[in-house]
Amino acid sequence: MGLSWYQYASRLPLAMNLGKVRTATAPLPAQDQKTVEQIKQETHAHNRDNIDRTRAYLSFYQKHPQVHWALLAHLVSRNAGWSMTDLRGELLPRLLRTKEQQDYFSFLERGNWLIFHDAYPQLLLYEESVRRQTNLFYLLPHLGVSTFMQAIWNHFWKTTDKELLAIALIINEQNYLEEQLMKDSSYQNSVVRTIPFALQELLQLNLILFPQRKVVDEQGSFLQLVGERVFHFASLPERIRLGKRLYSLLFGGANRQEAAYAWAMEQPHTGSRKDYWPHLFHDVNDTVPGKSYQVKLMNCQLRQGAKRLFSPTLRQVWRPIHHEPPKALDWYKNKGDVWHVLTRMEETAFAAEMNEVYCQALAKIEWAVAARTRLLG
Repeated sequence: MGLSWYQYASRLPLAMNLGKVRTATAPLPAQDQKTVEQIKQETHAHNRDNIDRTRAYLSFYQKHPQVHWALLAHLVSRNAGWSMTDLRGELLPRLLRTKEQQDYFSFLERGNWLIFHDAYPQLLLYEESVRRQTNLFYLLPHLGVSTFMQAIWNHFWKTTDKELLAIALIINEQNYLEEQLMKDSSYQNSVVRTIPFALQELLQLNLILFPQRKVVDEQGSFLQLVGERVFHFASLPERIRLGKRLYSLLFGGANRQEAAYAWAMEQPHTGSRKDYWPHLFHDVNDTVPGKSYQVKLMNCQLRQGAKRLFSPTLRQVWRPIHHEPPKALDWYKNKGDVWHVLTRMEETAFAAEMNEVYCQALAKIEWAVAARTRLLG
């Protein structure tokens, strides 16, 4: 998915125009004000929790598959939901104190909420522009969206450059997250700098998984997991590189997005890992309370007589929470030129088989839980 000379040259006008965009100053005409308010209301309605956000991304992609980022956001948001329910599932509550579970959930939920709060109005404004067949992106500043993305959407409206739009949204959302979440001292102290946060990286528990429905023949199909490990999440450049690799993984090869989309359409998002591996996970807790933990898995299969790992649905264990409005700022005004980041693709991501990697991660955490149980009696 590297740039050809033609593609690079075609994007030069965009680089020169990044600084020539409007800001929200004069009052809007009545129709424009109504459009802005409707978009804000619809965004708020779908930003209730991870389930609603994840569903909204997929619904948008169904209608506008040319906006690749929406499918990527849907799949990454599923992973955020799985991470949230892991905090109340079979294993992590045996390693983390209740306050740590709550702090981690607040961190994941705030990030998920912030990205939707910023990105979904952009998607809705594009949808409205398509419906009216006119460019409405001058309204982006009135929705709190960066000047960077105004230039990008104007470019996309003229060129339908799907790849550049996706990469730009990755850059935008990660810079937005950096300013709104990662620099927040409360999350720095409660999550980012904590030993459990580092432990997850050491044990390689941070995996982003894309289930894909692979058709074997007319008789059947199987589910394959592809994805990426997450390292150094606290680093903005690394998060952007990860986003690019995930985009390349999803859209860089024949039929990958079709296979992921097929699975997403057939399996509603619940937050439970039962969604993709019901042979190992169950949203009902079958473990007898009070007993010391016994390792359940061997070679990614249940041991004889073992019950499935408890993986609750999101709404079983987490209620919607109220979010404070984000800070009023434009990250791009403080960043200068991001042209080199925008046009440089990362190394091509191969469709890495993650079934075995994820099995190994599960085994590591199971043994960590079992060891802790023995130490604590």
